[in-house]
Amino acid sequence: MRNICLFLSYLGTNYHGWQMQKNLPTVQETMEKAIEMIVHHPVHVTGCGRTDAGVHAKCYVANFRTTSTIPVDRLPYALNTHLPCDVVVTKAFEVHENFNAIGSCARKEYTYRIYNSRLKNPFHVNRAWFYPKHLDEKVMQAAASQFVGTHDFAAVRSVGTDVKSTVRTVYYYNVERRGDIIELKVCANGFLYNMARAMAGTVVYAAEGKIQPHEIGAILDSGNRTAAGPTVPPGGLYMSHLWYDDGVEQFECTPWQD
Repeated sequence: MRNICLFLSYLGTNYHGWQMQKNLPTVQETMEKAIEMIVHHPVHVTGCGRTDAGVHAKCYVANFRTTSTIPVDRLPYALNTHLPCDVVVTKAFEVHENFNAIGSCARKEYTYRIYNSRLKNPFHVNRAWFYPKHLDEKVMQAAASQFVGTHDFAAVRSVGTDVKSTVRTVYYYNVERRGDIIELKVCANGFLYNMARAMAGTVVYAAEGKIQPHEIGAILDSGNRTAAGPTVPPGGLYMSHLWYDDGVEQFECTPWQD
């Protein structure tokens, strides 16, 4: 039995997230159906995380087990003939038997995109959050920097999947403006339910003057979800970079360039 790792990219607009849901289209279900057409037996595809409905992935890692002998270099081409145009497999390779796309992941990066312009742009619909009031990226960076380090992030998560601990380590949180697009890139060893979107909402709250950047530490210490900013819309969020190091496999999944 071979353990196959896949790199893929997808637009999440037409899907109710990664994870299989009854009577709702998901990326996991779409992938499993395509793979089964190639390997001719049922498969379970493990993904590197639960992206929510409408959230995208510039890079995503998944793995599945198969008895098929199809060469891995042919898998992306074979799978893409059975996948819709908004899901694309970019790479396939064999990994050791204990590799697990979510359990073996050491770090993840999410990017949140804001279209900060007075006028709407139809080409950014469901691809970036339209925000017409000017945002000061310097204030946003001052706020984002407060999240870096090891903290209890209960104040910036929604009630959802049960977890043993709400403590996570954020390695960096960078804000960059490119014209009318503001990108918020945050890397951590794990993310709680809606954590990346709530953090982005809190950074925008600071730019709006509703909180001061230096107050974010106290908000995290309080664990009070209502003290932080809102959970921003899903269409601006992308899984954008993944790092793996489980003692055997060491590699990165890097995003496609715009």
